[in-house]
Amino acid sequence: EYHFKQWMLQYNKVYALEEYHHRLNIFTGHKRRIHYHNAGKHTFSMGLNQFSDMSFAEFRKTFLLTEPQNCSATKGSHISSHGPYPGSVDWREKGNYVSPVKYQGHCGSCWTFSTTGCLESVTAIATGKLPLLSEQQLVDCAQDFNNHGCMGLYDEKGMVDAVARLNPVSFGYEVTDDFLHYKDGVYSSTTCKNTTDNVNHAVLAVGYGEKNSTPYWIVKNSWGTNWGMDGYFLIERGRNMCGLAACSSYPLPPV
Repeated sequence: EYHFKQWMLQYNKVYALEEYHHRLNIFTGHKRRIHYHNAGKHTFSMGLNQFSDMSFAEFRKTFLLTEPQNCSATKGSHISSHGPYPGSVDWREKGNYVSPVKYQGHCGSCWTFSTTGCLESVTAIATGKLPLLSEQQLVDCAQDFNNHGCMGLYDEKGMVDAVARLNPVSFGYEVTDDFLHYKDGVYSSTTCKNTTDNVNHAVLAVGYGEKNSTPYWIVKNSWGTNWGMDGYFLIERGRNMCGLAACSSYPLPPV
C-alpha cells in the first residue's frame, strides 16, 4: 500500500474509498507480476507506469483497436532494394526527421498516430522540413474511409485513400498484457499471435538494430513519454513478432 500511495503521488491519482481498494488490488497484482518477470531471464524488463491501476481488459477497451483490422495495404506493391543494408538505422539520430512522442489519451486512435508519424517523417526526409500533423483531423474526417475514430477500427486501405497516397514504417501488432508494463530491452513473446485478425495496436518503426544477438525494431508508441523507453520500445525483428510483419505499410513521397 505504501508503494501504491507513492505511485498515486507520482501520477496524480485520486480515488474515492471504494475505488481506492479496487485499484490497490489491481496495482498489487501488476507489481507482483513485474517482480516475478524481472527475477527471471528475459530479453526485456517490466516496470510500473501510468497504467498500473488498470486491468488489461480496461486498458484494451480504452486504448486499443477493438475490431479485426483491414491490413489489405500490406499486400500491395512494395519498393525494396537488394542491399547491402547498414547494420543499424535510427532516424532519430539522422536529424529532425521524427516528431516528439505523443499521447493518444483515452481513445482507441493509435492508428492516427502511426499514420501521422509516418507522414511527418517521410515529408521531413523528402523536404528537410518536419511538419506536425493533426491526429484529431483523422479521427474526425477519416470515417468516410471506413475508419471509426476513437472506436478502434482501422481500415489500412481506407487510410491510404484518405491521405491520398502521400507516403520510417507504420505497422499494427497484437498487444498482450505483459507488454502493458514494458520498461526496456527487446520485447519478445511466446503468447501473442502473429496473424492479422489479432492486430490491436498501431505504431511507427523508426529504425532497427541488434542487442545481445537479438535483432530488433525501434518503435515509437503513442502512450506518452512516461511509458517504456521515453515513449519508445524495442521489439524482436525477423520473426513476425506479434504479427507486426503481417500488417505493415509505408507512404511514398511524391517524386
